[in-house]
Amino acid sequence: MTQYFRPILSFDPAAPDGALRLGGGALWFTHAEVLERGRSPLRVPVNELPADITTRLTAPRADVAGLAMTAPRIMGILNVTPDSFSDGGQHDAPDLALAHVRKMVAAGADIIDVGGESTRPGAAEVDPAVEISRTAPVIAAIRARMDTPVSIDTRKAAVGQAAMDAGANVINDVAGFTYDPDLAKVAAATNAPVCVMHAQGDPQTMQQDPQYGDVLLDVFDFIEERIAWLVAQGIPRSRIITDPGIGFGKALDHNLTLLQRISLFHTLGCPILLGVSRKRFVGTIGNAPAPADRAPGSVAIALHAASQGVQILRVHDVYETRSALNLWQAAVGGYYEP
Repeated sequence: MTQYFRPILSFDPAAPDGALRLGGGALWFTHAEVLERGRSPLRVPVNELPADITTRLTAPRADVAGLAMTAPRIMGILNVTPDSFSDGGQHDAPDLALAHVRKMVAAGADIIDVGGESTRPGAAEVDPAVEISRTAPVIAAIRARMDTPVSIDTRKAAVGQAAMDAGANVINDVAGFTYDPDLAKVAAATNAPVCVMHAQGDPQTMQQDPQYGDVLLDVFDFIEERIAWLVAQGIPRSRIITDPGIGFGKALDHNLTLLQRISLFHTLGCPILLGVSRKRFVGTIGNAPAPADRAPGSVAIALHAASQGVQILRVHDVYETRSALNLWQAAVGGYYEP
């Protein structure tokens, strides 16, 4: 039976002797949870962890597009689409997009994620030529005017290549490189870091009664397999980011299970990206039916993620998230520099 090891993390300033540091940073742990399918979790001290797991957990993470992974980084969302669930049509002209990017960077965004195809539940597929026409000019305009790194949010090789030609730094694929495997070739040829995300189904079908045997371990296994596949395509693990895909083929209880034990994904040895901003479950639990009213709930989840060592937070509300992170970091002893 396969065993999985989840570090039980703390950010208290009084770390005990023998505590291990997550990724060479300030979060520490003295125990881990051992998970197996069909069995209750078991808590063990760190000296009982397999050597390879200890190495994966403690090894410093490589920088992503020049950004150190020793602090939570904010990825500002730029949807240049007419139909995204929260901000569709608000930034789908180059001048509007650039103005919004400037606002996000001034508010504290470390990287901008540009998407030209809505992946909201029920969204239709966009032709690659249309997606390129939406994203490539905006990426070129951003890179011509500022040094802030840019990621392209796409499932398609042609779109990824056009984005890289326009100056993008990272490829972020919500389909985990299963929709268009040639997208991995683009990343390998350009030495681009990639984010591999889990999704069950596609945007048109993913929220139609998603089912799992064990959502946490099923998602982990998928991402672990995709990492191995990406490495075989010439993309080293040091250039891979993971994302459990909150809201992509998951019901509310699936999302909460993943969030509660998200530190499990650190055992993959890669930075973790989390995108929960303004999603439906945030509105359900936070009593905020309108997406624009979900900033407080989104920030609450972002702070939880930071406490679990998540390195990249993909958000709509950059100012609110950065402000909350700065205060939270100061309150817990400034273990992360803002």
